[in-house]
Amino acid sequence: MTDRLYYTDPYLREFDGSVEQIEERDGRAVVTLDRTAFYPTSGGQPFDTGTLGGVRVLEVVDEDDGRVAHVVDVASASRLQRGASVHGSIDWARRFDHMQQHTGQHVLSAAFAKLFQARTVSFHLGAEASTIDLARELPARDIAAAESEANRIVWEDRPVAIRFADSEEAARMPLRKEPKRQGRLRLIDVEDFDLSACGGTHVSRTGAIGIIAVGSWERFKGGQRIEFLCGGRALARFRSLRDAAAASMQLLSVGAADIPGAVERLQADVKEQRRAVLAARTELARYRAEELAAAAEATPRGRLVARSVDADANELKSLAAAIAGKAGHAAILVSTATPALAVVARAPDLAIDSNAVIKTLTARFGGKGGGRPEMAQGGGLSGTTDEILSAARAAVLG
Repeated sequence: MTDRLYYTDPYLREFDGSVEQIEERDGRAVVTLDRTAFYPTSGGQPFDTGTLGGVRVLEVVDEDDGRVAHVVDVASASRLQRGASVHGSIDWARRFDHMQQHTGQHVLSAAFAKLFQARTVSFHLGAEASTIDLARELPARDIAAAESEANRIVWEDRPVAIRFADSEEAARMPLRKEPKRQGRLRLIDVEDFDLSACGGTHVSRTGAIGIIAVGSWERFKGGQRIEFLCGGRALARFRSLRDAAAASMQLLSVGAADIPGAVERLQADVKEQRRAVLAARTELARYRAEELAAAAEATPRGRLVARSVDADANELKSLAAAIAGKAGHAAILVSTATPALAVVARAPDLAIDSNAVIKTLTARFGGKGGGRPEMAQGGGLSGTTDEILSAARAAVLG
């Protein structure tokens, strides 16, 4: 069993240990020591990184037998020898970030429990933000109240102590939640606010958390998922939001408080412009349809317009619909883009199956499509416009 130095001193950045075993697993080397300051993934907190004897530690795993396994690159593992002493160094920036987030989680979860009896059922410390899942949903005002209470504890700079107790002793203590394991328990004690069984790494005083900021919340599995950031992460998020707000203020020529209203006005303007563009396109399609219909080819199946058109799918459909709106007319329109789009449409008084024509085209030129007998479309056609128009015309005329 590995002696876990972080249990009693989470601020330990460097240590010396003895290599007990080196083995290869799935193309990577796994190193175990008699003692380590590296934290393995556990309890919602990710593993530490750093170096062992100058060899980069890629992952740290908690083994079933109580050992801590350090995963390193196989090519570098030859620098480590079984039985030899090795110097370990923790990536302190990563470790301290995890300590801030994990201690912040204890304080925030306790605030939700004390103020609103909202129990935390799970915790996840992510790469950019962390989350806790509450057993029930709370309104925005209660979330804000818990956030304020948590920060009160942070700013009072209360001691965070590490204590140990067996299961029987712990059962008589005011733990926030019942521990999942028996035997000797490691307890994290935020003075006069929270006492929880936890094997993670934490700061020694709440002031080191810096700040606890709730980023967002959502319904989740009958309860509520709360995203939060502490310390350095909260500062990074603030800088990102500050820069985004400053850029938006400059682009919109408004103050920060006026950004939502300015965006709302822009959205209304865009909707109005889209309606105007759609109306203009419809009118243009009607005029183009008149021009094309006037030059339609007279066939035994009706007057047929078979043309290539420089237009997107919506424009092709509008134009084809306008042509097919004339009695006795049918349209085969193919885009000039590659791969090609094709639209087939016919007037109600013609016995042409537009969908069958599109199926013929996709069977020959690839792509996919479909529709109704009155109108159908296909995309991803790999032939030339002349080849596609010729094949479609043949399918229409039989």
